[in-house]
Formats: sequence, C-alpha cells, structure tokens
Amino acid sequence: MSALPANPHALESLAEALRRLPGVGPKTAQRMALHLLQHDRVGAELLGQSLLNAVRAIRHCRECNTFTEEEVCSICTHASRDRSQLCVVESPSDLLAVEQSHAWRGLYFVLMGRISPLEGVGPREIHMDRLLARISAEEVKEVVIATNFTPEGEATAHAIESILKAKGLADQKKVSRLARGVPVGGELEYIDLGTIAQAVRERRKL
Repeated sequence: MSALPANPHALESLAEALRRLPGVGPKTAQRMALHLLQHDRVGAELLGQSLLNAVRAIRHCRECNTFTEEEVCSICTHASRDRSQLCVVESPSDLLAVEQSHAWRGLYFVLMGRISPLEGVGPREIHMDRLLARISAEEVKEVVIATNFTPEGEATAHAIESILKAKGLADQKKVSRLARGVPVGGELEYIDLGTIAQAVRERRKL
C-alpha cells in the first residue's frame, strides 16, 4: 500500500487557503486541512459551498456600505432608526458590536478599513467620498466617529474630522467621538457590551 505523499497539491492548496484566516499560521492551517479531510469530509464540503454562496450573494449596502444580501441592508431600511444620527465604524464586526450594546438607534457608515499609510490605505480606500456624501444629507444632524482607539483608528478619526472641517460640515453637524470608556488600543468587537454602551452614551464633541 503506497504512502500518502508528504504534500499533495490539493492538500497544500487547502492549507494555503486556510492560512488566509486571521491568526492561522502554517501548522494550524495544516492541522485544520488534515482534520477536515480525515474526520469531516461532509463538513468540508458544507464549508466550501457556504463560502462560495456567501461570496456570490453578499454585497455592500448602497447606503451604509456594510455587508448585506439586499441592495440596502435591514438596518438602513428599518423604520424605527433615527436617521438624523450617523455612527462611523471601521468594519461590519464593529457595527455588530455597537448594535449588540443596544445603546445606538441611529444609522451607520462602515469604512471597511482604516487609514494606514504604511499599508497604502488612504481616504480613497476607506470610501471617504461616500461617507462625505452620506454626512452631507440634510437629514443627518449628528455624526459619531466610532473608529477604534488604535493608532490607525485615531488617525482615521482625525482625518474625518479634518475633512469635515475643511468642507464646512463640522459647523453644520454635531460631530462627536466615542468617550474613552473604550480602552486605548482596544477594538470594538473584543470589548464587553456594557463598556461599549457607556462609551456611546458619553460621546463627546470634537
């Protein structure tokens, strides 16, 4: 009986694909690949089909830029949301964190990133033009900048503030930042909901 080759091409490709997940290194990816093939081939097929379906079905919301299967997401179309308030977050996971705190009843805009010159990410890459168009809407009265309290998040908040001032929007809208209830260096998706709720309630004017 012939032995299994050390690195079959298909196995190697699967491990390389799994390495794209955050926090997954070469050894962990290899263990995941071998586990799926040895113990859970049905699960492997389900995972592959689910990923393919998600990639094909999920798009960006026309209004807030988060992930959705519809042209406009359920939050943006919900009649009970306060359309005068706009919360700016870095990612869909940050949006979910704020939503789960039950402290915000306004709308959102998801940047899908944060400014990072070292990684070549500037205002264009985080959809600053779409954000400005959203903020410029007459119905928006308050903008809460809820980027993370990381160096990149702070740089992004500063860039948004500077552009709003340059465009004269800071004089027309109330612009605030999350209070420091969120610890410096913290990322919203990993912070407890009570801390997020307190930070939203105690937001301050820039």
